[in-house]
Amino acid sequence: MKLTSVVLTALAGRATATSMEVLRQLKLATWSDLQESGAYDVDRYQALRAGTPCVNGKAGEYQCNKVDLVAFLRHQDMGSSTRKGNDVWGWTSSIGREFGAVGQTDGTAFVEILKDGSLVYLGRLPTQTSSSSWRDMKVIGDYVYIGAESSNHGLQVFDMKKLLTIQPGSPRTFSISSDLTARYSGFGNSHNIVAHEEKNMIYAVGTGSAAGCSGGLFMVNVTNPANPTKAGCLSAGGYVHDAQCVIYKGPDSRYTGREICFNYNEDSLDIADVTSKSNPVTISSTKYTGATYTHQGWLADDEMRFLLLDDELDEQEKKGPAANQRTTTYVVDITNLQRPIFTGTYQSPAKAIDHNQYVHKGFSYQANYGSGLRIVDVRSLKTDPTGQGLREVGFFDCHPADDSVGGRAEFVGTWSVYPYFASGHILLNSIERGIFVLKYTG
Repeated sequence: MKLTSVVLTALAGRATATSMEVLRQLKLATWSDLQESGAYDVDRYQALRAGTPCVNGKAGEYQCNKVDLVAFLRHQDMGSSTRKGNDVWGWTSSIGREFGAVGQTDGTAFVEILKDGSLVYLGRLPTQTSSSSWRDMKVIGDYVYIGAESSNHGLQVFDMKKLLTIQPGSPRTFSISSDLTARYSGFGNSHNIVAHEEKNMIYAVGTGSAAGCSGGLFMVNVTNPANPTKAGCLSAGGYVHDAQCVIYKGPDSRYTGREICFNYNEDSLDIADVTSKSNPVTISSTKYTGATYTHQGWLADDEMRFLLLDDELDEQEKKGPAANQRTTTYVVDITNLQRPIFTGTYQSPAKAIDHNQYVHKGFSYQANYGSGLRIVDVRSLKTDPTGQGLREVGFFDCHPADDSVGGRAEFVGTWSVYPYFASGHILLNSIERGIFVLKYTG
């Protein structure tokens, strides 16, 4: 891996968690090596003509357990000239049709997941300005909101209903002017887009210095998707990498009914009350042993007693509980929002860096770079907060290149997962290959 001198100096000199700029350079160095090795070349990967069930631990070339490979489209099959993927999210129409918004460095591709799980490519929305390895999208109602690390990109607002009348085999390239419902330019670049559906709020995080929010929660009201408006800013905790915002209904009665955001702030878990957009308040900021880059997390239960947190660099840097490089998930008791307690960890059987996880009906769907989708039963937290009762119940590894060595802690393979379709179909987006439709059979 090629590292610049600034990265090496920063790594050697730091005593606390890594900054986003250092992490960015680490990833870009890895992806540059992949580029040189041909990982993004045209026809580098075979198109899939039919689904492949998981039998005896394999679905075609992919290792698996109780997760079938239903369909696959390469990035080149979805109109990308760079053929590099990133984030993914889903949308379900009013009559139950299921669609995916597939992030790529040069734009967003749109697919429909048919009832049998097969994929239809419908078209794409190009990047608003330049290409970027970081593109993020979330859906509120019928609209997808898209941000990117591209300079002056802003927030693209696209009406997903435009996909309903496209005929298979006739994909559209949408205009970044006439086909957008709106483009919000109150910020330029952003690292992530957080959606709170109940409040029609978009929180852009990791925005650039010109946005004037120190990379914190940049609040955009999208009650009217055609006219997004700035609602406020939480900058007190500095750079926020990702967040989850909810109407609180947990055990801490002091905050019942308040809008609470759980923010992942590079070296800490920050919990904030953002009910008042003009006067948001940080409730607590909690650090933990092994903190190397606090990346993302999700509430583990409907009662809002626990959350799961992933650290994006502890495996590669062999820090704290992740010294063995097995993907490590931190368990946090948030019964008291003012005093969260890190109560334990869960470790995957595989070596890999964690990236994004989302919890659905008692299962955490983890998108872990080199080891793919890992499905973890987290229901035992109600009786055992140490995490010792958490167990993997299924997986699909979309990065076969490191299988022979039992996995590596590298920024390759999976980027993110969307597990919320009523059909049970799961979308998994990979950096190098494309979009997978999977189905858990356990």
